[in-house]
Amino acid sequence: MSSPTTSTKSNSALAIGFPVFLLALVALAVTMFDPLARFGAGLPPDEGLAIERGWTVSNGIEVQVRGEGRDPVRIAQLQVDGAYWMFKQTPDKPLGQFDSAQIEIPYPWVAGEAHHITFVTSTGATFDYSIDVARNETPFNLGTIFDLALIGLFVGFVPVALGLAALPVLRRLGREGMVFTMALTVGLLAYLLVDTLAEGLELAGESASVFQTDVLVWVVAALTFAVLMAIGRIGGRPTGGIALATWLAIGIGLHNFGEGLSIGSALTLGNAALGSLLIVGFTVHNLTEGVAIAAPLTRLRPSNLALIGFALIAGVPAVFGAWIGAFAFLPHWAAIFFAIAAGAIMQVMVEVARFAHSLAKEGQEPLANGTAFAGFGVGVLAMYATAFLIQV
Repeated sequence: MSSPTTSTKSNSALAIGFPVFLLALVALAVTMFDPLARFGAGLPPDEGLAIERGWTVSNGIEVQVRGEGRDPVRIAQLQVDGAYWMFKQTPDKPLGQFDSAQIEIPYPWVAGEAHHITFVTSTGATFDYSIDVARNETPFNLGTIFDLALIGLFVGFVPVALGLAALPVLRRLGREGMVFTMALTVGLLAYLLVDTLAEGLELAGESASVFQTDVLVWVVAALTFAVLMAIGRIGGRPTGGIALATWLAIGIGLHNFGEGLSIGSALTLGNAALGSLLIVGFTVHNLTEGVAIAAPLTRLRPSNLALIGFALIAGVPAVFGAWIGAFAFLPHWAAIFFAIAAGAIMQVMVEVARFAHSLAKEGQEPLANGTAFAGFGVGVLAMYATAFLIQV
């Protein structure tokens, strides 16, 4: 005689297994009988080709392409600046959905000029791509790696460290001043959130449509937010201090990683001239991020080593982003990184808002008061104003 527990398990297995069996049966029937085949008869092939990246090298032009149509696409001919030109495709085969290939074109490009490329498929469909500014490729050597690391430190680590240096000033603020500072932090993060999502969606528009990256940005951001909220509750809710500052540093670090991706890609593709003004612009723009990390630490006495650690967590990811962006940039992956950063920033905003609420309760005042609104507004305006110094 089976026990009630055994019977319950059997019923549960049957309840799960039967729908799965029916689904497999339907899939098998569709595969065998192909009821949609006659509806597609006589229609032109559904070809799609996404041009993910193009760059100039010493002996010509190289382009990264990806198939994104339901039918395989074969590149039969290629035009550069209106003239048909020879090319080499690796791998040399029709490109199905998700398949990628590298196109090598031995074209004598002219430095500083734009070049227009048209891909012609075997069915006569055309796909266009332009290299706005032809330039010598960035060499992959220790010198370049060092320069990119230096730029990443300038725009990531240095401004965060300078912002953390404001901790002694923040300590002199009273309770109301602390509410203002925490609301200012939420304002800073709100601007970062919108900016990060905008960057991710812009890159999603440049990626192959087969990835549905525009939808993926929202899904990944939401999942990141949910996962980080769950992880943050494992040891109890962060109530300020070291824990909250750590979450802030992680969220800002992910954003700076995406920022580094953009910088590295723009530099190697010739879309930006990162001069002294741009470095200073990023430094001023990111200075407020260090202030945001310092705000929850005002009631503590963290060591200098701990402060350096926060600056490293928040700032150094910009270095890795610059490296990856310069030599291994693909728009769909960059969009996903921005989505992860957006989810992390949302999680940090919730925790900071809760901390600000606890501070307001100490004074028996509602969080939605003039001080909090003023702090939030100043935070958004500060990020918006310093963004004018950045021209990428």
